[in-house]
Amino acid sequence: MLDTYTLANGKEMPILGYGMWQNTDPQEAIHGVQDAIEVGYRQIDGAGAYQNEELVGQGLAASGMAREELFLTSKLKNDAHGYENVRREVEATLEKLGTDYLDLYLIHWPVVHGHGDDWREDNLETWRAFEELYDEGILKAIGVSNFSVEHLENLVENARIKPMVNQLLIHPGVLQTETRQYCQDQDIIVQAYSPLSPLSVLKEEERVQKMLSKYNKSVAQLLLRFDVQLGVVPLTKSVHRKRMEENKDIFDFEIDEEDMQYLKEWTHPDFTEPDNKNERPPQIS
Repeated sequence: MLDTYTLANGKEMPILGYGMWQNTDPQEAIHGVQDAIEVGYRQIDGAGAYQNEELVGQGLAASGMAREELFLTSKLKNDAHGYENVRREVEATLEKLGTDYLDLYLIHWPVVHGHGDDWREDNLETWRAFEELYDEGILKAIGVSNFSVEHLENLVENARIKPMVNQLLIHPGVLQTETRQYCQDQDIIVQAYSPLSPLSVLKEEERVQKMLSKYNKSVAQLLLRFDVQLGVVPLTKSVHRKRMEENKDIFDFEIDEEDMQYLKEWTHPDFTEPDNKNERPPQIS
């Protein structure tokens, strides 16, 4: 069993998660969930927008794993913002996954089409429905994704319950330091999606090649360990069982301070800080 982080409400969340982004092939999606659970992943990260929640549900059922042993995350679709829409979306997700509660539910993006000017009110109204479903126990934890400081401040200062999680694009070259620091100050756990994005570029660096020999680890393991040492929860999404096992094997070494500093300072023109003020797809290679 993987170690866990404790959310602001006391709920435990596994340190490593298995993500379902771009996984729409029926066989790969169903068997991917099964394999991930067999290998030892207990957090499955999905979203309404991924259009594969029924496949995830089939994988969960086929795994035979007790529901209480799993941590299931989903996210609200961008076109379903608004108080009136949230309950319907959650109920649809629950039916597809074959469960009666979610461990974590997130607002997927802070600024969506039609709400460029009134995103503050839009997020507060949407969040109000999140709070009610949390009070009812249907959502065990609630949070956001791709929220920068100003988006977070809007909820922290005006809502009844603070977000417990913020899911962000984070890897060497894209650290979102200001937002991560704000989250830390507010006791909001940060999750990192696409943590392996710079893998193909980073592995060409001579300094990184030396790290691989030094730690006897792969580039993927190095990148995932980097996120863990930053204090964020990385989400991986390989459908290959061997890579799932490799990605999980990151808790028996520590990147030293000098190497961490190198990775923090590393930059590349292909990877830039996202502008979350406007709706846009994640930077995923």
